[in-house]
Amino acid sequence: MAVRSAEATWTGSLREGAGSVKTGSGAVEGSYSFPSRFEDGTGTNPEELIAAAHAGCYSMALTADLGRGGYEPKSVHTVAKVHLERGDGGFSITKIELHTEAEVPNIDAAAFAEIAEKAKVNCPISKALAAVPSIELNATLK
Repeated sequence: MAVRSAEATWTGSLREGAGSVKTGSGAVEGSYSFPSRFEDGTGTNPEELIAAAHAGCYSMALTADLGRGGYEPKSVHTVAKVHLERGDGGFSITKIELHTEAEVPNIDAAAFAEIAEKAKVNCPISKALAAVPSIELNATLK
């Protein structure tokens, strides 16, 4: 299987410095800073990149699991929200919300809910993020 890479560079102090991230393919590139990570500053941040990875992975996992169940979705759209909070031990990701909406012909709500939950558990990014205390799923069938 393929090995994927990304790189990051940070210059300067934590609060006044700045960084850049770039995926190995060059498809994603951006700047980040203290304000973009911990406040509402412009630029990206590691948590946003985790959210993008999780949304993409989950959408593909759900599509695959639906296909294995004999269903062909017309569309799957997922929004991931990664919660970064400060606690006694410092900052940590405390929760990830997956909000997905799928248009799947010929499936009932119960079968869809079961397949959606299975996809959440088996998505490789969900597995990698198993240390996150809560990964919540809100799956809607259109």
